Amino acid sequence: MSGAALVRTPVFRWLGVVAVTLGIFSIVTVEILPIGLLTPIGQDFGLSPGRTGWLMTAPGLVAAVAAPVVTVTTGRVDRRLMLGVLMVVLAGADVLAAVADVYWLELVSRVLVGLVIGGFWSIGAGLAGRLVPEHQVGRATAVIFSAVPLGSVLGVPAGTWLGELGGWRLPFVVLGGLSVLVLMALVVFVPPLPAEQVTRLAVLWEVLRLRQTQVGLVATCLIVVAHFGTYTYVTPFLRDVTGVRPELMSTLLLVYGVAGLVGNAVAGLTVDRWLRLTFGGAACMLALATLLLPLAGRTTLGAAGLLVVWGLAYGAVPVSSMSWFAAAAPQAREAATVLFTSSFQATLSAGALVGGLLLDRTTVSVVMVAGGLTALLMVGVLALESVTQNTGGGRDVASRL
Repeated sequence: MSGAALVRTPVFRWLGVVAVTLGIFSIVTVEILPIGLLTPIGQDFGLSPGRTGWLMTAPGLVAAVAAPVVTVTTGRVDRRLMLGVLMVVLAGADVLAAVADVYWLELVSRVLVGLVIGGFWSIGAGLAGRLVPEHQVGRATAVIFSAVPLGSVLGVPAGTWLGELGGWRLPFVVLGGLSVLVLMALVVFVPPLPAEQVTRLAVLWEVLRLRQTQVGLVATCLIVVAHFGTYTYVTPFLRDVTGVRPELMSTLLLVYGVAGLVGNAVAGLTVDRWLRLTFGGAACMLALATLLLPLAGRTTLGAAGLLVVWGLAYGAVPVSSMSWFAAAAPQAREAATVLFTSSFQATLSAGALVGGLLLDRTTVSVVMVAGGLTALLMVGVLALESVTQNTGGGRDVASRL
């Protein structure tokens, strides 16, 4: 059987989906890995937790710009080639992070990670329709997006554990090796994917002008700022306020990650019918967890329980946000994916930055309360939009309540 024939078999089609999923998993893991390693990295470079948090800010800022720029400028390039090039860049960024002996080199590695995030997400997240038959696209898309919670469930706890065993640089070495394996899988299992539809800036602008896109942008910005403004500094909270021993830190992050995987699965079942309710409910749960942490999170058991609530909440956020953008612009799904990626990453970095600035001037408990209030503000935005739609007598295509 020829190589071309093998690519067309059902098994090879799904192995292609797995390859893209592993690529996103490696990207998500390396992006949020500093959360679990924030303390040892900061100690090594002699930095405050807030300034160390710039390692979370840099990739998001770059990814926010890279998402539209890479998608538009490489619109006519074979998509498999682009994914492969981006994995090479990611492997280089991982190696640089592992060997950097000064903080600014560490930041350079994070800039490269941001470039990969913006490009790979914008291209890879929408490839399911080109890898599997039409009747399997929904399942393949769910598999690809499962890489987000899996990065929290497996990637960050495993990376934190490796950091405890062999130092914080070791996880980046391992992730560099994973990036090379993903590159090989993309070459073997993903067929050539010539550009079909070229996303132009005019298309992005048209989608951005839609009212529901604008509502989705505001809601996404608020909930992502609330989450990453607090979760970036969850390990300092667990260490300083809860008093968690270092060897238990990865276990608690694993508890959070497992809850996130469950939240993602539940949202996948409810988001088609009750998008606004799912999105708003997740924000309410996130607010509850972060507002109560300074009070009920002073014991390991209490913190673990609230991390479960937090994980369930955030697990539903990416799928809710992406579903909102897709429903707002069903005629331009790639453009919707680009806007989702760009807005998500921009506010991720903003949240980490604002949380770090607040932490350096107040306390980590104040950071948690500020994040909870921001999440409640997002709930208010969705509630106001619902009232506006009902008053206007129209049906919101994105709500599906």
